[in-house]
Amino acid sequence: MDEEPPWETETVTKHELKDSRTSSDDECEEDLTDEKSEHQNKREMLHHGAPVIQSNPEFSKLVEKRADRNESTSPAVPEKPAKVRSTKVHLVESIPVGLYQSSPLSRRTIADSWLHLLDKANSSVHIAAFYLTLRGNDMDSADSSDSQGRKVFQHLKQLGPKGVKLQIAVNGPQTSTKDTTELAAAGAEVREVNLKAVTGGIVHTKLWVVDQKHFYLGSANMDWRSLSQVKEVGLSVEDCSCLAQDAFRIFGVYWSIGGSNNGSLPPYWPARLSALSNSQNPLHLNFNGVPARVYLSSAPPQISARGRTDDLSTILSIISDAQKFVYISVMDYLPMSEYTEPVRFWPAIDSALRAAACTRGVQVRLMVSCWPHSRASMFTFLQSLLVLNRPALKCDIDVKIFRVPSTAEQIKIPFARVNHAKYMVTDRVLYIGTSNWSEDYFTQTAGVGLVVNQTGSEVGQGQQTLQSQAEELFLRDWRSQYASILPVDSLDVCPRDHH
Repeated sequence: MDEEPPWETETVTKHELKDSRTSSDDECEEDLTDEKSEHQNKREMLHHGAPVIQSNPEFSKLVEKRADRNESTSPAVPEKPAKVRSTKVHLVESIPVGLYQSSPLSRRTIADSWLHLLDKANSSVHIAAFYLTLRGNDMDSADSSDSQGRKVFQHLKQLGPKGVKLQIAVNGPQTSTKDTTELAAAGAEVREVNLKAVTGGIVHTKLWVVDQKHFYLGSANMDWRSLSQVKEVGLSVEDCSCLAQDAFRIFGVYWSIGGSNNGSLPPYWPARLSALSNSQNPLHLNFNGVPARVYLSSAPPQISARGRTDDLSTILSIISDAQKFVYISVMDYLPMSEYTEPVRFWPAIDSALRAAACTRGVQVRLMVSCWPHSRASMFTFLQSLLVLNRPALKCDIDVKIFRVPSTAEQIKIPFARVNHAKYMVTDRVLYIGTSNWSEDYFTQTAGVGLVVNQTGSEVGQGQQTLQSQAEELFLRDWRSQYASILPVDSLDVCPRDHH
């Protein structure tokens, strides 16, 4: 797997490029004709668009043609910008039962967003998942908190009779097949995607695409616990066919791998799976009335189709682009491999954070989770970051540990009561991902990220950027009673017997 995949270097023909675009791309992209906004957007794209993927000449010509179209209006003769349908985007979350009891939930839940998307489904639903356990059948005794998961499951079962095609690409081999077996009996197509022989990893993606028009991406697994017993964060996007079709192309890669019998990758990915957005060529959209530059990234590089920005490169470019702050909420953070033998040191993200705080004066706040499955080594590495705060350097790095409290009954629920979110927000962009932050998740395991940049966009009365919403969410958790400062000298930061 060390060889450079041929589809990353193969020249893309004009015919392929034409086939890889759809009419919805022009439908969704927004022409920004205001002079100030236009020049600002150019600066944002150039500054944030780190050269993580070398564009081939034909792709560059296509982008130049799009740019020429957008810049054809002379500032000397202003024209009214064309009205563009605004895409509805919700920052959604799951809050475990008993968490934030005194704080009312102000945003849509992930369960509600899934049910809403399924209600909107008219023709197709495509889901990429780590596993499916939407009902509490995996427990010895029933738990009433699986009610939301059961609702989602029933909605999925009803898609077939409604004439809606349901395709599920799930990591294989599955450890629990009850849900997928029953859904298949109801008409769903289910493919197990075994990446072990292909990349050495798993499918860790959590992605929904509905009618190739709406989609969800975030940390929540297709698990009843993710809707009631685990803290999760995601984005639900409605009425955005260009971005939904781009997400569908990532699903298409998984579906293609799941359909092969020899456990190998194709010599090249077809043009129909090529990326419609990347860091150098983001889609220009309108999110809740606010202009946004948006693109999808994926991991690992071995299964990323042509033009797709690598997920790790995305994260590194976002950190290097930050000017004021970098706020990160992730369950696991480890600058080494977790599932390989021998273990490999992997300082890519760690080095980027150190450089941001120590050489550019960026405020770095990192929030990780403490639960029975946390690795003790993670906290030792994090303590090494805190040492940089000492007077000789005074790097602005803070680390907190988020704990989800449990009752005597809740603690019996396996793989629950944890902050499972995986997102980063800076003064410039929002990144929502599906991967934990250790080496395996970016080099072997399938994951997806979504970047939203609304910096410099005009924000009207009553509007709010997704970046500011995510910042508020992060600071709520950071300042809550559930987040505690990581002691720099403690040896037993997250004792397992306290859960």
